Amino acid sequence: MSSLALSVLLSLVSAVAYAAAAIVQERVAAGASGRPYALLSNAGWWTAVGLNGVGGLLHVIALAYGPLSLVQPLGALTIVFALPMAAVFVRRGAGAAAWRGALMATAGLAGLLALIGPADSRAPGGAGRLVLAAVAFGAIAAVLLAAHPVHRPVVRGVVLAGGAGVAFGVASVFTKIAAEDLTELPGGAVTELLPALLVIAGLAAAGLLLSQASYRGAGLAAPLATVTVVNPVVAAAVGVTLFGEGFRYGATGTALAVGCAAVAAAGLVLLTREQPRRTAADASDRDAARPEVGERIDIGAVPGPRAHLEVEMRSGAVAGGS
Repeated sequence: MSSLALSVLLSLVSAVAYAAAAIVQERVAAGASGRPYALLSNAGWWTAVGLNGVGGLLHVIALAYGPLSLVQPLGALTIVFALPMAAVFVRRGAGAAAWRGALMATAGLAGLLALIGPADSRAPGGAGRLVLAAVAFGAIAAVLLAAHPVHRPVVRGVVLAGGAGVAFGVASVFTKIAAEDLTELPGGAVTELLPALLVIAGLAAAGLLLSQASYRGAGLAAPLATVTVVNPVVAAAVGVTLFGEGFRYGATGTALAVGCAAVAAAGLVLLTREQPRRTAADASDRDAARPEVGERIDIGAVPGPRAHLEVEMRSGAVAGGS
């Protein structure tokens, strides 16, 4: 198998792993209890963490065998894989609007990344890295503040997923910086990588938690598509700004890149209009919480003059009750 074919295969498997992780995360969010640290005792969440780790490792290996201009667009297939996988494995189908939005976002992203040219300069120095890390963590804090007053679950999920995409995108940049530094450091100087590794760990953790929160009540398609698009777009923007990367074909390539970005943005807007569909399990959980006709409900003691108020519901009290 050639290096290029191996890179393509690893990229596809990585996208499948990311898609599976997103499906598990969405299911964990749908059944979350809201208790502090509940995720730490949830086996499903740790499964999602493991799948994300496998996807990230395969992505890094794919970059070692193939060019960035090929591997990054293939990573955008995560959302394309996730929708049919969710329909098959958890019976969570997506509507026509979700499919159109996902395909538009993926196509726009793939076109944008394909137009990014190779870097002409070295990675930024210590001051540039410090500014990049500060801007990234500041953007994440701004996302949290912006999402707090939003009441519509899909919109809130997209905002949080955008923050996750920023975290993952900048983490990818620092991973590239650390890889370049590793090849140039003399023996025994690996400790100089510690600041970059700490930033990567912090951004990865923030991205994982933000992406998990984005799925709560927002379904699968909109948050996943947002992360899938924002992550490489942020990495590409940093590459253009700090690494000297540019668009191919001069002014024509720049105009095409703007058009591709507009298509991806329109796809995300379309996804925010898609209402998450309930599965049969969701419906059964919701119905299980309702009291049945004929069931006695004990309210207990009520402060005040009615110290022993009791309400009793009987089947005969409802006309046509069964």
